[in-house]
Amino acid sequence: MQILGNTTLATMLPSTVSYGLVKNGAVALREGKIAWAGPETDLPASYADWPREDLGGRLITPALVDCHTHIVFGGNRAREFELRLEGASYEEVARAGGGIVSTVTATRAASEDELVSDALPRVDALLAEGVTTIEIKSGYGLDIETELRMLRAARRIGRERPVQVRTSFLGAHAVPAEYKNRADAYIDEICLPALTEAADEGLVDAVDGFCEGIAFNPAQIERVFKRAEILGLPVKLHAEQLSDLGGTALAARYGALSADHLEYLGADGIAAMAESGTVAVLLPGAFYTLRETQLPPVQALRDAGVPMAIATDCNPGSSPLTSLLLAMNMACTLFRMTPEEALAGATRIAAQALGLADAGTIEAGKRSDLAIWNVSEPAELAYRIGFNPLHKRIFAGTS
Repeated sequence: MQILGNTTLATMLPSTVSYGLVKNGAVALREGKIAWAGPETDLPASYADWPREDLGGRLITPALVDCHTHIVFGGNRAREFELRLEGASYEEVARAGGGIVSTVTATRAASEDELVSDALPRVDALLAEGVTTIEIKSGYGLDIETELRMLRAARRIGRERPVQVRTSFLGAHAVPAEYKNRADAYIDEICLPALTEAADEGLVDAVDGFCEGIAFNPAQIERVFKRAEILGLPVKLHAEQLSDLGGTALAARYGALSADHLEYLGADGIAAMAESGTVAVLLPGAFYTLRETQLPPVQALRDAGVPMAIATDCNPGSSPLTSLLLAMNMACTLFRMTPEEALAGATRIAAQALGLADAGTIEAGKRSDLAIWNVSEPAELAYRIGFNPLHKRIFAGTS
């Protein structure tokens, strides 16, 4: 039991008050949950004898949630980075055997221990910025054995670090070299069996796919979604990153938790998301790294009431980013989101994108996953570049 007092709370609850702000606030923590939160003058008498920590006016926000990462992988793609700077496009690199497929070779060669040990420094960088929940995708194995190994490694990270890990099966990420021009056979022989085995082993929290010309078409993705539906798993989708194939509308028909990237998203997809409640996950790290010029339709999403999350998209090729704070800054500077939208997108809405009802806001009954910051106002979190003002991270009540 503990009281955190003399603080400003950015509760991130929907409110007429910006950031759900509570000045001169306090939070009561008990058994890994938030027992009470509000103005310190309203603190119930029953909490009077609890140990109290004076935070000296610091800001408390919900802990950050990185709702889209590929943080488990083998090798790196620094040479590909050079090629793109020399003029090759992302699609050209992929079609020449680079991109996702080039990471597959290194990931297949890595043991589970190696995948975990390589990922932990990247995970630690996120934790050092106040992140307590990370989504981790498979998708660099593209065979049954390696897809399962990646998911087991992701689960281990949640045991080896104080972080909540949510896993997404991304077997429909790319067509491996041995199935070139046989994408349907790959879905039948590798993707669907791997998904079923992973679900049977309890390794999957959601099912993802990459609906794009260099990956899978909507009909192929729908076959994966139908298997997810049979297995009782929610879906999400990489969609409309390089073109508009209608993947977002498909995802919305299946009640997807999120559709991610969305640079080429059109009006029909936006309307479908608004109707289904699907979250738009925007990934400014990939936009920046690939030097894209097609902006996601932020104002149209805003006008339609589609919730927008922010994530790092940490991966070896298109977004080697391990700073969610920097992703928030990029969302503001590149996508013209407001600092409040960016913070909501990395807390409350990011939790929504993962189907988590117990995270993302400061209110009684939620997990006591909190971030305490050496800042005077919440806009500072998105305003600074390359500066980490975290004072303390609290995960399930423990700092």
